[in-house]
Amino acid sequence: MRRGHVIQEAGELGPDGRTVRKRHQFTLKNREEMSVEGVLNVESFDDQEILLETDQGMMHVRGDDLHIKELNLEGGTLLVSGFVRGIEYTGDGPRKKGKGKGLLGKLLK
Repeated sequence: MRRGHVIQEAGELGPDGRTVRKRHQFTLKNREEMSVEGVLNVESFDDQEILLETDQGMMHVRGDDLHIKELNLEGGTLLVSGFVRGIEYTGDGPRKKGKGKGLLGKLLK
């Protein structure tokens, strides 16, 4: 995180007047109600699977009678109801600064 950079809550306006997204996290209550923050896009959904693109990679939510109760892509939030059987992330997720091996890192092994 950059020095002096403040992360604001979704729904708040940033200095340029745009809504600011929250960083990725999810909350699951009783395996029946789920809220997800940091949602970039909903790739596909039906009553058994929801496929989301988050700022931490692709997220698969599997279950029974899944319903999207609320979706706000501008704020990056999603509310889901139904019985959640599994949650899985695929892909590499975000790249961390300094963690990858660039040319210099490979040369200095």
